[in-house]
Amino acid sequence: MKILLIRLRLIGDVVFTTPLLRVLKRTFPETRLSYLVEREAAPVVAGNPNIDDVIVVSWSRGLRRIRDDVSLARRLRAERFDIVIDLHGGPRSSWLTWATGAQQRIGYDVAGRSWHYTKSVYRARELKPRHSVINQWDLLAAIEGWPGTPPDPAVFPAEMVPDPDVVRRVDERLRAAGVKGRDELIVVHVSAGNPFRRWPESSFSRLVSALAGANDRRRIVLSSGPADRLAVDRIADAARQELNAPRAARVLRFGDIDLAELRVLVERSRLFVGGDTGPLHIASTTRTPIVGIYGPTLPARSAPWRDPAIPTESVDVGALPCRPCDQRVCAPGDFRCLTTLAPEAVIAAAERALARGGDAVDASPIDCVDIEA
Repeated sequence: MKILLIRLRLIGDVVFTTPLLRVLKRTFPETRLSYLVEREAAPVVAGNPNIDDVIVVSWSRGLRRIRDDVSLARRLRAERFDIVIDLHGGPRSSWLTWATGAQQRIGYDVAGRSWHYTKSVYRARELKPRHSVINQWDLLAAIEGWPGTPPDPAVFPAEMVPDPDVVRRVDERLRAAGVKGRDELIVVHVSAGNPFRRWPESSFSRLVSALAGANDRRRIVLSSGPADRLAVDRIADAARQELNAPRAARVLRFGDIDLAELRVLVERSRLFVGGDTGPLHIASTTRTPIVGIYGPTLPARSAPWRDPAIPTESVDVGALPCRPCDQRVCAPGDFRCLTTLAPEAVIAAAERALARGGDAVDASPIDCVDIEA
């Protein structure tokens, strides 16, 4: 049997599909499992042992997009898949699902697209507090012969396999940054894909200075997307100004980090802090404690999907009339779900996660690698 999963993007959403890969391979061990994804999110599934074939496509526009999709459709149809599951639900993914001609084509009951599928699965239109992984698990129930395996994060966690070459590269960069084996790394991701998920820079600098100043073994690495490199510099500089000279050196100058490097860096760390973005979910594929900062989104929908024994803190402002929202227009206009979230709440959550981390995690990855030159 041949199964194709389609989830073109985004990074966090692709991470949330990885528990399905494991359960599909366990349920149908003789199946050849393929995965269709766009290039930006491909590192998430590259090397996943449950996937036999990763089909990576580029994002294009206009006439080129039509040519690319027709060519891709021919390729997919030639594969003669038995089952195709559209985990994305967009116009492109639903059309490609239909174009495969598979006997079982499964997707969500979305207006104008359901005809692409042989089986459509109901998906609530409103933003209910139900986890994204569980929503996708509903699609598995439409497979003929599905045994009804429950979505247990301890058994089927989110996964991303580290590349050995990337591991060596990150270890070299840590040595170059002066990190020693006794140091406690903390990764703080400061950017987001849109303003609805962006915690203020001043709040991040307060968080970084507080964490760095509390323990002389801590070393803070700031990460961001390519568009927010200047924000990293501003936040780091502001945090260093709040610290005296010896403590300011605990905020490292580490440079750019790609997705694969970020995953390894987090695994080497004692804590990850960041908003509800792709890097948060990359971090969830490790056993490193996490503090997630939530604004318009709900932890119940997008908290890290992994063993509940691993320390995970979700911080938000609580109930607001406008929360959650669809992140198209900020009704109050001031992004209050994030601008009113006090740094002290995140700092306290970080300290709790660090305190619990030593007991909950068998061995911190940084202790398992000699990074002392």
